[in-house]
Amino acid sequence: MLGLETLPALLRDAAERFGDHPAYVEGGRTVSYAGLLRLVESTAAAYDLDRGDRVVLWGPNSIDWAVAALAVSYAGGVLVPVNSRYVGHEVADVVERTAARVVVVHDGFLGRDQVRELADAGVSEQVIALHDVVSRDEVPAAPADLSPDDVADILFTSGTTGRSKGAMSAHRQTIGVARAWAELGGVRQDDRYLVVNPFFHSFGYKIGIVVGLLTGATLYPMATFDLDETMRLIEEERITVLPGAPTIFTSLLNAPGRAERDLSSLRLAVTGAAVVPVVLIERMRDELQIDQVVTAFGMTEAVVVTMCREGDSAETVATTNGRAIPGMEVRIAEENGELLVRGEYVMLGYLDDPEATAEAIDADGWLHTGDVGVLDEDGNLAITDRLKDMYISGGFNVYPAEVEQALARMDGVADVAVVGVPDERLGEVGKAYVVGTVEPDDVVAFAKERLANFKVPRYVELVDALPRNLPGKVLKNELRK
Repeated sequence: MLGLETLPALLRDAAERFGDHPAYVEGGRTVSYAGLLRLVESTAAAYDLDRGDRVVLWGPNSIDWAVAALAVSYAGGVLVPVNSRYVGHEVADVVERTAARVVVVHDGFLGRDQVRELADAGVSEQVIALHDVVSRDEVPAAPADLSPDDVADILFTSGTTGRSKGAMSAHRQTIGVARAWAELGGVRQDDRYLVVNPFFHSFGYKIGIVVGLLTGATLYPMATFDLDETMRLIEEERITVLPGAPTIFTSLLNAPGRAERDLSSLRLAVTGAAVVPVVLIERMRDELQIDQVVTAFGMTEAVVVTMCREGDSAETVATTNGRAIPGMEVRIAEENGELLVRGEYVMLGYLDDPEATAEAIDADGWLHTGDVGVLDEDGNLAITDRLKDMYISGGFNVYPAEVEQALARMDGVADVAVVGVPDERLGEVGKAYVVGTVEPDDVVAFAKERLANFKVPRYVELVDALPRNLPGKVLKNELRK
């Protein structure tokens, strides 16, 4: 298995090893690993690509999405997945920047006319409906002759700090990072893996689709997160693996009717974002009774950096993101506490942007993450905040994540984010945005009992929901506005 360093080779190996074992289940449709290969061969022939051609894939999780994506690699192309919620002009921008030759679209998703949106946005490249390209009965294509160092995919960052950038990964990196994650998580052929994480994001594509090819697990793609449907699938299909952003588990824990559901099949949950509330991990273990709850840290530019291990103490899992995975190393910059990352799974660079690449990856190969972190004596990483989120109140550094961890333990607080706001006397003071059934004065009183005075939020605003990006990180720039 270790010699399989291109996606076409990995797919062919999976078809041979796992044969009639189900690869995907969606609604009433089941596709085996052997059947997956046949669909990919036919779809690859329909693309008619030259080696290195880029294909933009626009749609939600589905069996057809997985087939269409794997067929791009099989035909020798480079996959460029885009957010299913994008509008036509946003996709057109990616098509132009990647000089894509083909755009594959799940037309009609959420009642929209995506093909028309692309035309209105001026896209003149070949646009193919996802269902059409996957269901074509073509003479099967042979796998492209690719190198492990060829670019496999270009994933665009979420663009929370400006225009998104395209992070390029080689085949060996996309496969290697999925293998490391699967091995540390102990994913097996008999696992039933509910994929709520979007396929167009690295967590769904590399830690979903590619993990399936490596392990033979059966994947259940979910187009949009639906709480009742999630609980139904876990119960009826005996789902065992459920990775996702913290908000997914918060929703499950707070779901009306959860007590009537049998969710006991869940054995592995992996979550992570810049900061995961400690209390959430505790509740996932105690209330959802998930055998193995682990946290991990990664980003588009380095999909998995650290991860907890089976056997780690509850405290380690609840308070850290684990240790560097094999092939990666981490260190903390002395001057500002920034987390630096180096190793096999750091991206090749940003598409057509050597300046941004040089800014992100220094001359010694260290990727500057923009996250502030600390390492314990065993090398476990705890992300304490974003570099840009720290604020200074009366001369003291305040890390909002510390304040958020404290407030997350208050009864009635479902979600919380803290930002610094201008103050004439102190420079900046904290403002807490709280989702829940609490009174602002009570929140301040709760904080005063647990935090130094300079860390206590001066203002509290109750909101219905916090703005978040796809991986679940709060968009604090929007809150500051």
